[in-house]
Amino acid sequence: MKFASHVEEIDISGIRKSFEGAGPGAINLGLGQPDFDTPDHIKQAAIEAIEEGFTGYTMNLGIPELRAALSEKLRLENGLDYAPAEIMVTSGASEALFLAIASVVEEGDEVLMGDPGFVSYAALTRVSQGRPVSVPMDERFHLTAEAVAERVTPRTRALIVNSPNNPTGSVQTREELRALAELAEDHGFALISDEVYEQFIYEGEHASPALYSENVITINAVSKTYAMTGWRLGYLAARGEALENMLKVHQYVQACASSISQRAALAAVSGPQDCVRMMREEFRRRRDVLVEGLRRMGAEMDVPAGAFYAFPKVGDGDAVSARLIKAGVVAVPGSAFGSAARDHIRISYAASMADIRTALERMREIL
Repeated sequence: MKFASHVEEIDISGIRKSFEGAGPGAINLGLGQPDFDTPDHIKQAAIEAIEEGFTGYTMNLGIPELRAALSEKLRLENGLDYAPAEIMVTSGASEALFLAIASVVEEGDEVLMGDPGFVSYAALTRVSQGRPVSVPMDERFHLTAEAVAERVTPRTRALIVNSPNNPTGSVQTREELRALAELAEDHGFALISDEVYEQFIYEGEHASPALYSENVITINAVSKTYAMTGWRLGYLAARGEALENMLKVHQYVQACASSISQRAALAAVSGPQDCVRMMREEFRRRRDVLVEGLRRMGAEMDVPAGAFYAFPKVGDGDAVSARLIKAGVVAVPGSAFGSAARDHIRISYAASMADIRTALERMREIL
């Protein structure tokens, strides 16, 4: 059997690789997944959907009630005016990212992305037969329009922006996002904005690049915000032809997102938001304990302003993460996120406070 070269070139995710070698009792600080349970009112909505027999295909774009709720959410929280017909519900933000990239990239086209950056961006670009182009971030792990502009070529088709950022926890400023959006518009390429961590900001504010340009595809999900990673429910918002072309791919790749998950997401988006505020404040507490503990060990790092990751500088990130696994702590080497982060490791504080404190004790002799 012969396989496509652009698929064979893709490696297994460095995040998943980090789990290999972890023995029983290891504390997993590698996975980007809230350790909270999905709130009860969301689970109940899914149970009711099953009991009502709401288990068939839905419209390709998603159920109208959910898209209307997402339209209202984008208007109230993000200042974005997207009609329900301009919103597509997807099987997680991962599918939304794939649709966005696949709809604009032809063989040999280039997609710009920050280095370090989330592992899926380069892989999905290669799956689409495009070429990922790394853009170095500044010393604060912010992506600047100046650095992006230096790498724009006639083959540039998209720029991926992720704020709050995975793996660094940095939060782009409103001015930086405006400059990036205007650059994309000036050069006629898409800006793909991954905003899945928008609710977890501790310093600064969240701003959507779509405020400043029509060339933006806005991607989000209920996964992180409502502790619903396994429900696989994301969404995207885009104008005109951009949405139409992504819909073509979605129809044949996925048809529609899970009907049950859509009903659960409707309850999440339109229901009480106390659960989100609770998680955000708990993540803040955990962040402060983790950062203080790491700094006492001499690790160099800024306090992450958002998401739920610390990204300390530790020397050889691959070697340190391997030693941590032997000590019973799973962290991800920075090399998984790009060549610019080989001296870092990513530590998730989406784990209990007890696990974080125990992990810090195990890290002490290594860091």
